[in-house]
Amino acid sequence: MSHRRVERRKSGEVFLKVGQTGSELLHNPLLNKGTAFDERERYEFGLIGLLPPHVATLEEQKERVYENYLVKPSNLEKYVFLRALQDRNETLFYALVWDHIEEMTPIIYTPTVGEAVQKLSHIYRISRGLWISPENVEMMDSMATNLPSQDIDVIVVTDNQGILGIGDQGAGGMGISIGKLSLYTLGAGVAPQGCLPISLDVGTDNTALLDDPLYLGHKHHRYTGEAYNQFIDRFVTKIKELYPNALLQWEDFSKQNAFSNLDRYRDSVFSFNDDIQGTGAVVTAGVIGATRIIDEVFHEQTFLIYGAGAGGMGVARQLRNSMIGCGLSEEEAVARVFVVDSRGLITKDREGLEEYKLPFAKDPGEVSGWKLEREGNISMEDVIVNARVTVLLGLSGQPGSFNRKVVELMLDNIHTPIIFPLSNPTSKGEAKPADIYEWTGGRAIVATGSPFGDVTFEGKAYRIGQGNNVFIFPGLGLGAISAGAKRITDEMFTAAASRLADLMPSDAASTHCVFPRVSDLDKVSEQVAMAVYNMAVKQGLATVDPDLDPVEVIRTRKWRPVYKALRKSV
Repeated sequence: MSHRRVERRKSGEVFLKVGQTGSELLHNPLLNKGTAFDERERYEFGLIGLLPPHVATLEEQKERVYENYLVKPSNLEKYVFLRALQDRNETLFYALVWDHIEEMTPIIYTPTVGEAVQKLSHIYRISRGLWISPENVEMMDSMATNLPSQDIDVIVVTDNQGILGIGDQGAGGMGISIGKLSLYTLGAGVAPQGCLPISLDVGTDNTALLDDPLYLGHKHHRYTGEAYNQFIDRFVTKIKELYPNALLQWEDFSKQNAFSNLDRYRDSVFSFNDDIQGTGAVVTAGVIGATRIIDEVFHEQTFLIYGAGAGGMGVARQLRNSMIGCGLSEEEAVARVFVVDSRGLITKDREGLEEYKLPFAKDPGEVSGWKLEREGNISMEDVIVNARVTVLLGLSGQPGSFNRKVVELMLDNIHTPIIFPLSNPTSKGEAKPADIYEWTGGRAIVATGSPFGDVTFEGKAYRIGQGNNVFIFPGLGLGAISAGAKRITDEMFTAAASRLADLMPSDAASTHCVFPRVSDLDKVSEQVAMAVYNMAVKQGLATVDPDLDPVEVIRTRKWRPVYKALRKSV
């Protein structure tokens, strides 16, 4: 049972009724206080002699663990340290990270989590969540009963195939699910005991993992086709039975599977795909903000998306949806979006065109009169010149692809081009912000997917906004759950994007920074949650009392990393 559900109040004091004692209690990360157990709790729960005598405060504990964190020699070692702390004491972990959120978010999630995922079988410490495979999917009922909490609010699930910009990582993808849920707690106050990470182990085609004697996943090639689809169907059926009210976030599925699973189950299970919809919303918010800085109209821009994976096509979908929200027809909106992949501009006559790319494929007749650099595939440069692109968005994972020529071509179309090299991790970025500012003479608006320091060009400082999905998914989840939404809709993401665009820094016009600081995550998530909550009500999808105050409903749900008094259950 979730410990937050067994709170009791006596004479105004909030406390938890707990049945565990001794070392069992000390090894429960949801309840453990370590040296902060007070004298009464130590006697009541059989902890005398199991802890050093000093009763520490949470502040003292944070000081001690931060001191240890700082001496770790690499970001990966810092990641391992923080994960071990999370597995030992959830409250202390979140209290520490909250105090150092800008410093530690890149450690517990991107970019450091990418390295941790690749090395999971070699840095594995303690298990968390559920590891589900075709071999045990029918046992999910009994597996779930062994979890530390049965009261689940949010599930993040991955099949490990499309991890960040590094592809198939097999069982290592569990680190992504764990990291995303940590951000739900930090950003939206979803209680740790309400979070469930899941890895779907359907094998791996990563030969390095298959050849690694320490690899912890199933050593066989990936399930595909009907075998894969049947497994996913069984998984979804079980999730609906076990956690009918939980929000399911699909995470880091590869291309076609990402779209197929989202579109197949979005109306039957309370779910969304962050790589598609979250990425689309955060990038669209950044573009809307950028157009405001340069006094341009969002829905009058011409967009080139370089990269047609889940993220790239998710951005295309959301740009289309947001332009429709501005009054354009679907046909008018799609006409403004050009998608280029490794084979050039996506056109309808391409042989073997994937289904998920088709809505944004151009009719060959639309481009037949274009002047091309060379015969054959239509290149990114060709599109920039002929379509007069004003917004260039990189989600390709191809480092350096936004070179000087590409960037300078943008200057022929608009005085202040909007150029976002968004691929993660840092090594995969399409360009470095400093180079873009140099090549444009300081005229561009730049945002990235990974964190970058400020750029100074000709004495002016530009702050590089990070298009981090953390500005969308925690707030979206909080708003939808708080409203008791029946399902997640495209309009909710459009509302979230619009609200995030309103939260640009006050100095955005001078710094060209289109995204808030991560230190503002709590405020941002609450505002996004409000927008999503109100949209759920507007669409008739909310199940809460319509007379309730949304602000009160949302704030009441939020968990905070503070120790509560414990009392022994009878």
